[in-house]
This record gives sequence, structure tokens and C-alpha cells, in this order.
Amino acid sequence: MHLASHLLLLLAGLLVTSHSQLLPEHSSQGHLGYQEAPSTGEGSPGLKVAPGNTVFALRLYHVMASQSPGSNIFFSPLSISSSYALLSLGARSHTQTQILEGLGFNLTEVSESDIHQGFQHLLHTLHLPGDGLEVHAGSALFLSQELQILPGFLNDSVAFYESKPFLADFHDTEGTTRLINDHVREETQGKIVDLVSGLSTDIAMVLVNYIYFKALWEKPFVPSLTTPQDFYVDENTVVKVPMMLQDTEHHWYLHDRYLPCSVLRMDYKGNAMAFFILPNRGEMKQVEEVLTPEMLTRWNRLLQKRYLYRKLELHFPKFSISGSYKLHQILPKLGFVDVFSQKADLSGITEERKLQVSKSFHKAILEVDEAGTQAAAATGSFITFLSARHSRGVLRFNRPFLVVIFSTDTQSILFLGKVVNPTKP
Repeated sequence: MHLASHLLLLLAGLLVTSHSQLLPEHSSQGHLGYQEAPSTGEGSPGLKVAPGNTVFALRLYHVMASQSPGSNIFFSPLSISSSYALLSLGARSHTQTQILEGLGFNLTEVSESDIHQGFQHLLHTLHLPGDGLEVHAGSALFLSQELQILPGFLNDSVAFYESKPFLADFHDTEGTTRLINDHVREETQGKIVDLVSGLSTDIAMVLVNYIYFKALWEKPFVPSLTTPQDFYVDENTVVKVPMMLQDTEHHWYLHDRYLPCSVLRMDYKGNAMAFFILPNRGEMKQVEEVLTPEMLTRWNRLLQKRYLYRKLELHFPKFSISGSYKLHQILPKLGFVDVFSQKADLSGITEERKLQVSKSFHKAILEVDEAGTQAAAATGSFITFLSARHSRGVLRFNRPFLVVIFSTDTQSILFLGKVVNPTKP
């Protein structure tokens, strides 16, 4: 007779770097056949998962936006997708199919082994040293001392997802809570604290994922030019924000002739960039409706054309926002159904108990200042330019806008969000 046990997923994302007792080293030879991550470049395994990751990121954004239309949104789709891809190593039958298809993968076009090798390569690429860019992503498994984990799952989680396994006593809820929170705090340079609380004794495993991203602008702002200015949250709400200014630099930007928005491309030092999408007055919903992988591809293609690299008077807020989400309430809307129910088949993790995911949390933090961006995650009346003709060369981010942070090497979205009120942390 199987005993019902629960698995808790904690996802965190932030812009920081990382550095407790670990389980002994495991062989890197898992049941899928571990392969050394090859070099980056066209045709690399990491690029096979990039389209699915983008589809998942935007699907998840649309669900979050529909549930909280007037709120800040910020999350790391990569933290979430890599965590559930790791979990799928131990899933079987419909549970596994729902997870992988929910993550945006067409299983007739990309195999399970391609997915895991793609994530392995993607994480390897992100960890390569870059000039002025720090990215650190990883996972940790906190396992009950009483749980007999199948070696294949443990080995594959280490090989493909660089997961760190810890033994924990879930009867000592206070001690285990402290162990998990201390690890996340250390890996996120103190940005994500108290990710977990109120652990119950029926939990058998906790999966934690984190991503830390710290980047410097290719063209930093001058702090002495930052001044308090109005930010128009909506027709009835105006707040004061520190507004940064650049008025002598050239940037990649466009006023979309087909959509009611402008798009600014800001490069970071190293292999990362951000799109900041500024809808016209009162047009956020219309822009969100066309936020698709195809539209991001179109903007990316256009913002490489030389004629769109022009001198710009740029006004951009200095701010910090965060997002906390209960994924067990959100992901079922994307097809993740069985894994959160008694129908869950996670028999690839252990055969001695029936596991299901009871709760899944994600927390992410974004900080933007004159020098650059910090982001972290753990899996927790408008003033506008009237037209390009009247205010050409001026871009004021003084109303709600969208942000997409990319890794250019892996063509993956690291962070995605919407800044509605930059004064709300």
C-alpha cells in the first residue's frame, strides 16, 4: 500500500551570484545517457528548447496578466521551466506528457532526451564567464532521510540540471525550513529570503530552483542626471519616481507602425539584452494581446537594422519590483493537471511512495539602476510622445511598460514582466 507524500517546488529568481552538507557525489551517468555539454553555436542542443521556452514564457505571462491586470508582474520563465523539466525526469505516463507539453514542447518534433540535453546545454552556456555579466542558475533537491530515491532520477537530475541533493529530516520542520532558506539566501546573495515557511511533516521532497542575473548596461546612465519625475500609473494615479536620463547616446528603438507601441532595445555587457515595450496611452491591453513569439522575433529582427540605431533622449525610471506566485494555482490553466492531484505519477522518483506536488511557489526580484540590472528568482493622465513626427528622438518611460530580458547566446527569455507601478516593491 502506497503512502501519500507530497513534493514541494520552490522557485526563485534574482540578479545576483551564488556560492552546505551535500549528499555524496553521484555518477553522472543517468538513464538518459549523459553527454558533455558541447560548445555554443548554431545547431547547439540548447537552441532546440529555445522555441518551447519562449512559448511557455508568453503563455504563462498571459495567464498572470489576466488574473492581475493592474499589477506589476515579474518572473523567470527559465527558472520555472527548468524546474518542471527536471521534475519530468521522474514523471511517467500522462503526468510526464502534461508537464512537457505544458512547457511548450511539441513531443512529435522534439524528443524527451533532446529536451533534457537542451536544458543541460542551456545551463552550461549561461554559466560561461562573460564580460560584465553574471548568470548563475541551479537546482537543489532536499530529500527525506526516509525516502528511497531511484538512482536514475538522482543521477539524471545532477547530470542535466546540475541539481544539488541534500538529506533533510522533515519531521524537524524548523531545522529543514532553516536549511532550505539558508541555501536559497546564499545562492541568491541574500536577495531571496524566507522562501519557505510552514512545512508539513508529510512532505517527502522539496525541489528548489534559483537563477541569479547581474548585468551592467553597455551604455550606463549618469547618476547626477537622475531626478524625481511623475509616473502615470493610470488615469487617476500619479507617483514620483527617480527618472534616469540619457540625451547624448544612440540606441536601437522603433515606433511600431502597425502596433500602438514603441520598443527600445538596451544591450548589457556580455551576451544579454532587454526589450522595453512602451504601449501608447491606454493601449497596454492591445499590445499584450499581440505579445507572441512571432512578435518578439519581428522586433528582434527589426532592431538589428542600422537605420533604427539613432540618437535618443531617453527617460527611464530607476526602480525595484518583485513578483510572488502560487504556481499550483496557475499552471493547471496551462495543462499541468495531474501533477498537482492524486493522479500524479512520479514513480520515476521513488517506487515506495506515491508522490504528488502539493504546492509550488515562485518569487522573483528586479532592480534597475544607472549602472545596470539585477534580477533574481526562486522557484515565491499619461505623458507621451505624441507621434514619431512630433517627438522624434524622445522616449519617456513614464507609464506602464513591458520588460523582456534575453540571453542572446541561448535565445532564451530569462525574465519577463510588466511594470505598472515602479514604486511598489
